[in-house]
Amino acid sequence: RSLTGSLIGGIAETQEMLDFCAEHGVAPEIEVIEPDYINEAYERVLASDVRYRFVIDTASLR
Repeated sequence: RSLTGSLIGGIAETQEMLDFCAEHGVAPEIEVIEPDYINEAYERVLASDVRYRFVIDTASLR
């Protein structure tokens, strides 16, 4: 058996947070990368050369 929880709250709290962000223009700072750049992105992580969170654009995989 195990007991787990959420650090961000339930559905209502999450929706409230998303609504707040939308109303106040709060958005994450990200760097979108192509799948071909994954190895270079990983090397940048190892070198502590990352300012934003990487987001992989999977649209080009089709």
